[in-house]
Amino acid sequence: MIRSFITWFVSGIIILAWLPLLAISRLFDRDPVLYRTGFLFRKLGKALTWANPAWRLQISGETISDPRRPYVVVSNHQSLADIPLISNLPWEMKWMGKVELLKLPIFGWMMQLSGDIAVDRKNPRSGAQALIKAQRYLAQKCSVIIFPEGTRTLDGRVRPFTDGAFHLAIRAKVPILPLVIEGSKDCIPKNSWQFGKPSDIFLKVLPPIETSSLSIEDVQDLRDRVRAAIIAQIAEWRSVPVEDADGLAASKS
Repeated sequence: MIRSFITWFVSGIIILAWLPLLAISRLFDRDPVLYRTGFLFRKLGKALTWANPAWRLQISGETISDPRRPYVVVSNHQSLADIPLISNLPWEMKWMGKVELLKLPIFGWMMQLSGDIAVDRKNPRSGAQALIKAQRYLAQKCSVIIFPEGTRTLDGRVRPFTDGAFHLAIRAKVPILPLVIEGSKDCIPKNSWQFGKPSDIFLKVLPPIETSSLSIEDVQDLRDRVRAAIIAQIAEWRSVPVEDADGLAASKS
């Protein structure tokens, strides 16, 4: 409890200090995708990871040499902590998240200042509008990140993926860049203000998958290929059969 209180206190100070910096950056940022402002916001994730000694993050995998080459980045989703943890990656990407996040005081304001993309799950048109905005970002050489599970896993297994991210990548003719995160599930337990026990967290950048030769008919195959690669990596880290990391396999059994 004491560790959690201290961590929240330090994190709160960092967040409050970051807001005016972000506002100033936005004021002078002439890039149509607000790349500099967005990248400064992601640096906040790195600072919050530093402020929490219980989060021992290890990053591995592919190195992205050109940060302005656009990708549709997709990742599994285990915890609210995934957002600051993934933000440790050294390039900017606009996050697609539920509209409730962008309405939050301070954090939501910073997401708006950075140009992140809101999706209202109660509005059927909102998803299509969000994908159109994401495609504009990609055309202006800025990556977009989507959690294709739609929400956090409850049992640590990878949930089914929706098609939106893969439609977007194929239509925009940009590569899919899969990420795998493992160990973050209990970093911020649901319905609790206390952080979980100290844990090792693994974040891996898998090889990008080109989509330039694909058509809309290939969406499901691409989706399943990416999901299988993410599940295989999680199973390898856990030293378990692939089926034990697959939420679909578990529901069928």
